[in-house]
Amino acid sequence: MKIVDILKQDKMSLSFEVFPPKKETSFENVKAATEAIAALGPSFMSVTYGAGGGVSQYTIQIAKNLKEKFNIPMLAHLTCVSSSKETVQARIADMKAAGIKNVMALRGDLTPELMEGDRSKWDYQHAVELIRDLKESDADFCIGAACYPEKHPESPNQREDILHLKEKVDAGADFLTTQMVFDNNLFFNFLYKLREAGVTCPVLPGIMPITNANQVDRAIKLSGSFMPQRFKSLVDKFGSDPEAMKQAGIIYASDQIIDLYANGITNVHVYSMNKPDVAEGILKNVSAILGKNFMA
Repeated sequence: MKIVDILKQDKMSLSFEVFPPKKETSFENVKAATEAIAALGPSFMSVTYGAGGGVSQYTIQIAKNLKEKFNIPMLAHLTCVSSSKETVQARIADMKAAGIKNVMALRGDLTPELMEGDRSKWDYQHAVELIRDLKESDADFCIGAACYPEKHPESPNQREDILHLKEKVDAGADFLTTQMVFDNNLFFNFLYKLREAGVTCPVLPGIMPITNANQVDRAIKLSGSFMPQRFKSLVDKFGSDPEAMKQAGIIYASDQIIDLYANGITNVHVYSMNKPDVAEGILKNVSAILGKNFMA
């Protein structure tokens, strides 16, 4: 099933993101964690893209396993930074062969080594070029793209960033998913600006449950996200108590999701960090809202 068809339904959905193992020795543990999350019955799941080589193959293996074992629509991430056209075409063929119908088209992070290298010879400079290639392939993918409610770190301003987002949608992106958001008002304001700019596709807010105080700095570094004072107070109060911080993080994320649903947002994407207990805690908190008869 194509994810855009799920997003256009007149009912609320909740989806989870997982990531593949970084090395072969941890594959079985990651596989078990992703299966435990899939068993909760999310609307769909996404699998992030490993950095090159065999690791990127794990993305397809995890997605294929969950699709076949749980009959869940899967979204496989695909990055193009420093990749050749041949490599991307090979990945497209692999996903098509695995029965993957949905692709998240991303440029990918620029490591210090990539930033210092000669980027002029790259086949892909931006995600929009990957989107065009996916659209022109014979795989008939549903295509997702990423967006930053507080603007992409490399964009000079939000207005220019939104213009680039519109290019992605015009090139063939069927929906957008935001980087992690901790303040819903920022998402609502961003969504208004997108609609004003003529971007009418579905936009999923990305919610990341912070269940460990050590995740805060990493989350800010990855996304540049604004941390509201009430969240900072939560970390200050409970950060030194792992169990209390975990519970508080799940409740904070659940509160965000409920607020989004209450204000007309029907689709929410959760960055689960491969933690089945966290995904389960959130789903329990919103199960009746989603109309699910959830049993632990």
